[in-house]
Amino acid sequence: MDAFTAELLRFAEHLADESRVLLEGAATARVNVESKADNSFVTEADRAIEARLRGLIERTYPQHGILGEEYGPHNLEAEIVWVLDPIDGTAPFIAGIPVYGTLIGVSRFGRPWIGALDYPATGDRWLGAAGASASRNGVAIRTRPCAGLGAALMTCSNPDFFHDDEYAALTQVRNAVRYTLYGASSFAYGLLASGRTDLAVDCGLKAYDVFAPAAVISGAGGIVTDWSGADITLGAPVPIVAAGDAALHAQALELLRASQTAGSSRRIKR
Repeated sequence: MDAFTAELLRFAEHLADESRVLLEGAATARVNVESKADNSFVTEADRAIEARLRGLIERTYPQHGILGEEYGPHNLEAEIVWVLDPIDGTAPFIAGIPVYGTLIGVSRFGRPWIGALDYPATGDRWLGAAGASASRNGVAIRTRPCAGLGAALMTCSNPDFFHDDEYAALTQVRNAVRYTLYGASSFAYGLLASGRTDLAVDCGLKAYDVFAPAAVISGAGGIVTDWSGADITLGAPVPIVAAGDAALHAQALELLRASQTAGSSRRIKR
């Protein structure tokens, strides 16, 4: 790992230290909840954490860009862009389910490069640099091999985020894998990087939901793409498939492509 990558990893961990203090405090306080235009939740803690992280980044690396969930984009044309989700899993945070955390990603030339995933309620922190290394609580991790879809443990954050045709494709993959777990938010991506699960299929996620996890998974030997097999970018949301095993990823992609049908783009509740 080169010195600059190591420097930014250390700074990402410093940001995670800062966010953990704020999020731990918020978890013990009364949660005031608002709904955004897309009906997702936001709290005072979301805004306070992002404001704190943005301030630290702007003072330390003023030439870098920032893309955050609550305060939007700044200088996205920069070579290096920090990609922030102050509370990933805001609904679990509100409900007190301990899979919420802060995602701190770094994009270089528009692709995931560095990631920090921090979960105060469980004391877990994943760090990674794409294609280089990944760790959980300071211990090196690797994804695990998988014999095929029939042996795979899959996760999905929430099928309510899927369009009708996407849900039909998810159903086909769900029927092919050994078992599917729901509702772990980005914590599931850390578990995939740690070799505890094999596959993750999600839709409706934005760059700040996936850039940090993608860097960690890549650092652990896994792969994250959209459903066409293309790299994820800072652009519009796309369906995501992540796997710890390249052959398993290829099998999942083939099934997703074959299963997607032309259908309504209406989001439906299930």
